[in-house]
Amino acid sequence: MTPAPNPELRNQRSHRAILDAALELALRDGYAKVTVEGIAQAAGVGKQTIYRWWPSRAAVVLEALNDRSGPASQVPDTGDVEADITATAEAVIRLLGTDLGTVWRGLVADAQGDPRLAEDLRRTFFEPRMARWQERLQTAVDAGELRTDVPTRTIVELLFGPVYHRLLIMGPDTLDPENTAARVDYLLNGIRKH
Repeated sequence: MTPAPNPELRNQRSHRAILDAALELALRDGYAKVTVEGIAQAAGVGKQTIYRWWPSRAAVVLEALNDRSGPASQVPDTGDVEADITATAEAVIRLLGTDLGTVWRGLVADAQGDPRLAEDLRRTFFEPRMARWQERLQTAVDAGELRTDVPTRTIVELLFGPVYHRLLIMGPDTLDPENTAARVDYLLNGIRKH
């Protein structure tokens, strides 16, 4: 007797196929050309399956990008805050300097006119990463590596804001991972405890 199909396994496969299809289409054709219909066709599912899990194509692409970027918990703590910041900033710059950066630009542009997407972008991507970096920086503050009078959230914004500024205003091809260490050093000289 053939075992009954496992609906949970089928849902996991469909979910994975949808995320992979959304990101592949966005990278190949550009974010603006991605449609729910196209994602459904590429993933081999019905549109209703996508709408059961996500309210829009932007929500699917956001989850796919979040998935590709890795968990927010991946914040290094080697005991050297400058090395940790530099390594992470270089990795972010290298990632955003690819076609993924172009997809991010499209998603952020859509978020300007879509309050729900903007909130999801903050809640599922930026805020978890901000929180983890604030924890890491607090460790550096507690160890006497950084000044105590600069809020850790401000430090995170100062560190990563310029990367997103360059990406969104000037484009992914302007990101320069080779100068990351120098930029981190410039910034840390302003916030390092003397």
